[in-house]
Amino acid sequence: MRPFPLRTLNDLFFGAIERYGRRPVVLRSKRNGQWVPIGTADLLEQVQAASIGFLELGLSPGDRIAILSENRPEWAITDFACLTARCVDVAIYPTLTAKQTDYILRDSGTVAVCLSTRAQLEKIREIRGGLPGLAHVIAFDPGLEGPDVIGFESLLARGRAGLEKRPGWRDQALRVTAGDLATLLYTSGTTGDPKGVMLTHGNIASNVAACMEVLPISDRDECLSLLPLSHIFERMAGHYLMMAAGVVISYAEGTEQVQQNLAEVRPTVCCAVPRLYEKIYSRVLEAASTGSPVKRKLFFWARRVGSEWTERTLAGKAIPLDLKLAHAIADGLVFSRLRGRVGGRLRYFVSGGAPLSPQIARFFFAAGLRILEGYGLTETSPVVSVNTPARYKIGTVGPAIRGVEVRIAPDGEILVRGPNVMQGYYNKPEATREVLDSDGWFHTGDIGEIDLEGFLKITDRKKDIIVTSGGKNIAPQPIEGLLKLNRFISNAVLLGDRRKFPIALLVPNFERLNPWAREAGLRWSTPEELAALPEVETHLAGEARKALRDLAQFEVPKRFIILAHDFSIERGELTPKLSVRRKVVESHYADRIEAVYADAERVGGPVQTG
Repeated sequence: MRPFPLRTLNDLFFGAIERYGRRPVVLRSKRNGQWVPIGTADLLEQVQAASIGFLELGLSPGDRIAILSENRPEWAITDFACLTARCVDVAIYPTLTAKQTDYILRDSGTVAVCLSTRAQLEKIREIRGGLPGLAHVIAFDPGLEGPDVIGFESLLARGRAGLEKRPGWRDQALRVTAGDLATLLYTSGTTGDPKGVMLTHGNIASNVAACMEVLPISDRDECLSLLPLSHIFERMAGHYLMMAAGVVISYAEGTEQVQQNLAEVRPTVCCAVPRLYEKIYSRVLEAASTGSPVKRKLFFWARRVGSEWTERTLAGKAIPLDLKLAHAIADGLVFSRLRGRVGGRLRYFVSGGAPLSPQIARFFFAAGLRILEGYGLTETSPVVSVNTPARYKIGTVGPAIRGVEVRIAPDGEILVRGPNVMQGYYNKPEATREVLDSDGWFHTGDIGEIDLEGFLKITDRKKDIIVTSGGKNIAPQPIEGLLKLNRFISNAVLLGDRRKFPIALLVPNFERLNPWAREAGLRWSTPEELAALPEVETHLAGEARKALRDLAQFEVPKRFIILAHDFSIERGELTPKLSVRRKVVESHYADRIEAVYADAERVGGPVQTG
């Protein structure tokens, strides 16, 4: 692929338009059961109209514009409109609560918010009275326009009407520099309040350019955008990278429709978190396990064959003739069906956001579906390293991309330096100094090692942030603090790193619980007996959910384990400063924890107790 300059994200946008300007399809979304395309000319026209519309509303370079929406063409259009107006966009997860949204809008100083649906509009109306700086609300869905809301079509009309007054719009847009702030992305922290990561045009553009060099991608590819665009992984890899390479982007309808959309769109490349691969693998495994004895035996035989074939292939060893024949048979009878589940055309997945199980990676590889696992953080725009078809090693997150330096500190922490590293945390200079040293090294909080071939491997987490297998970041301390405010809960520990959902270990406040239990007519003689009663679990689960009602759904524990005794220094569960040692706690209650997750899997999902 012939590269073009990627100094800023506006260079990226206009460069892509010029390079692929005659394409009839660049974005696609499903409406009324049909996939509706947007061509490059239409995309440019709508971006220009929305951008000038923002300027006509009185917005100025540097002003904050929030995007509160699910993935859809309007998200992409608004993003590029904001950037070409030289404003800063603030991407907000549509799943956040009104209270969480309020904090982000207030902290960022947002003056306009673009939102998708009536549900998001009601969220903003709930908090708008306390946000005097929020001057404009723009709604994507038709029918939401009113005295306090501008319809998206009205914004475009306003921009088209102002076009003649701004003949130099493109030139003005290209005056943005690599050091100008492009976006604020809020990520969970350990202190309770989320931190606004400041990423510049140059931060993200450098990441796009480096990834284009190592990932085989072109204007002959198509992708399905299924991760939230408010997440930096999808924003960079599934939005900017695809746009720069001329890839057709189709937006998934929602999490429940991903499997159907994969079959319809039949993408050739796709960015996803490990949760998607786990779901696909689980469905294949379930279908085999519940099938006939012959089908079950065939599947597990194919898996063994695939594992041996993968191991020899990746080690560069010769494949014996009998193994070649067995793999060909396994491919025709089993693995081809897996490829069919993802559309049948997929060349590779890119995986990030959470650790990928090597077992799943090997199974997919055997099926002809290579998963290129990478590593990064919001603060690094995000890619630090990634496996590529040319340099690939399961169990690692690949070598560092061009321009990015990685080294391991004496305590094992991964340090990163390069053009992709953030400016800092907005309004939080002390938090910035904690992670960004005077030499420009970003301290990731992850523990790792680099092998002799330059592949990075993540071995542990220095910080306590929980990353679910779906890629959601959860800061446990603030949640535990909320739980401990409840009168029935003395202590709490949140767990769930690399799991599908979080759970909580709760220590009851027996001074409060005992009277309640007597009034409820329960019978017990020891704390162990009381904690084991299902009525107690139901009661404490209900109290816990009340304490966490203002959190996003993914942050709320889906199951609860009731303990009879508090954590202690003597058992190694607490440090002398009374900080919880999570790994020790998790190991002490490993059997109960595994039983909870196994039960959730057995009943078909994380059903809440109580």
